[in-house]
Amino acid sequence: MDSLTDPAHPAPTQPGTAQAATPPPAPSPVKVTRDPEGTRARILAAATEEFARYGLGGARVDRIAEAAGTNKRMLYYHVGNKESLYLAVLEGAYEHIRATERQLSLETLNPPDAIARLIGFTWQYFIDHPEFMALLNIENLHRAELLKDSDKVPSMHSPFVQLIADVLERGVAQGIFRAGVDPVQLYISIAGLSYFYLSNVHTLSVIFRRDLMAEPEKAARLAHMVELVLQSLRA
Repeated sequence: MDSLTDPAHPAPTQPGTAQAATPPPAPSPVKVTRDPEGTRARILAAATEEFARYGLGGARVDRIAEAAGTNKRMLYYHVGNKESLYLAVLEGAYEHIRATERQLSLETLNPPDAIARLIGFTWQYFIDHPEFMALLNIENLHRAELLKDSDKVPSMHSPFVQLIADVLERGVAQGIFRAGVDPVQLYISIAGLSYFYLSNVHTLSVIFRRDLMAEPEKAARLAHMVELVLQSLRA
């Protein structure tokens, strides 16, 4: 008599009945790399390009998020709303130029060379970073309404102004520079000489029928600015 359960002879599958499939092994959990600093840096880099190109009104948060390789939810988490993002971009732009200026070691140079180096740096920085000039234009169109909310920007300029003041004081003490020069006015003049030329170079090139961005023209402009400023400082 056959056993009711015969392990050697399993019951056949009824026609039309599918045999239960063995479930596949569960996939290993995906490791999510969290890099908040890197994400924020990518967002700010993408936002800098977006704001410089389209302005505050024309910039789009979704384009910024896509360029940064993230999404709008993460963008808002890291930097806040659009206005907060724009202010962060402005602060970052000022912080970068001030940090780079500190590497000039002006305090180690004699006063005329220090001023000449500052002029040359400002000129070349504006050429190499057109986005910085674009952001300045945009914020001035808005009468610096958002920049007024920044506590960082004024504080980062105080040491820079003092550095210029120290160079001037050394020049006066050595009998090279005249006394009474305002370091803030001096820097505005240095920046303005480069800024006006570069921000209007296309119209000026047409008006005067000269390629003012040609290498000889740029070299002549830099030499002119250095001589003009140093002449104004001489005792």
